[in-house]
Amino acid sequence: MKKFDVVSLGELLIDFTDNGKSNQGNSLFEANPGGAPCNVLAMLNKWNRKTAFIGKVGEDIFGFQLKATLEKVGIDTSYLIMDKEVRTTLAFVQTVKDGDRDFSFYRNPGADMMLTADEVQDELVAEARIFHFGTLSMTHEGVREATKKAITLAKDGGAVISFDPNLREPLWKSLGDAKTQISYGLTQCDVLKISDNELLWFTGEKDFDAGIALIRKNYNILLILLSLGREGSRAYYKDICVEAPPFLQENTIDTTGAGDTFGGNCLNYILEYGLNNLDEEKLKEMLTFANAAASIVTTRKGALSVMPEVDEVKAFIQRRK
Repeated sequence: MKKFDVVSLGELLIDFTDNGKSNQGNSLFEANPGGAPCNVLAMLNKWNRKTAFIGKVGEDIFGFQLKATLEKVGIDTSYLIMDKEVRTTLAFVQTVKDGDRDFSFYRNPGADMMLTADEVQDELVAEARIFHFGTLSMTHEGVREATKKAITLAKDGGAVISFDPNLREPLWKSLGDAKTQISYGLTQCDVLKISDNELLWFTGEKDFDAGIALIRKNYNILLILLSLGREGSRAYYKDICVEAPPFLQENTIDTTGAGDTFGGNCLNYILEYGLNNLDEEKLKEMLTFANAAASIVTTRKGALSVMPEVDEVKAFIQRRK
């Protein structure tokens, strides 16, 4: 038995999300706790999974806010480091058409990118059933080495490795560098969650099946989860491809964290059934639930602190039948 169901490493930051205009006509932004790896963990905690986060924030008002938020949602913060020298990373998120987003990052440097390999505790990663990571912890050399160390420790401990590229173009020195690091992630993972836009960018294939086929040809990934936004999602597993329709909302206001909500629910099914024991029925159930949860999150600002309850998602699915 492992101490933690899922351990993740990466960015923890404040998403300043667009929140209308002041009486003077100035833009208003709401400070929402965020960061893809912790969004995933927050959803898993709704399933009463035991989770822990490895990362770094500044010893400032935002860092303390983030630490308190993680503790409130049940994520273990024993391995969250607070840096006295570097400030917490900030992201300003402007909502555009259909709830999509435009990001402006304040991270030069930001605390999340200052995590070092010697700050990754061996015993924590070894106690994970699943280790989850993305590419924001791969943009700079120091935190990249920390990520690679954690992956090695997780593999040595027998963990399932989960990877979400979560491409944020402004944070990379070049997109060639981004492609190199994403390729590394693909060589390491057992489970890949990737968006339609990321798949097109990485493979150049406009046909989704062709893009997935290209990834499967070059990388040994057992389960690939493809999020398609307003078109739903697909799961590619062994020789099975399963698709589930979306749950569209009239009151979508912010898609931040929708993919993380989707991914967290999929990881819960892997914890429940095991990566080698999935079938078409389980995959369909997994995608349906994950799509529904992600849909609910799009009606709320932020993600980390507003993940839907399991019973709430079940009731939502029942109403939509």
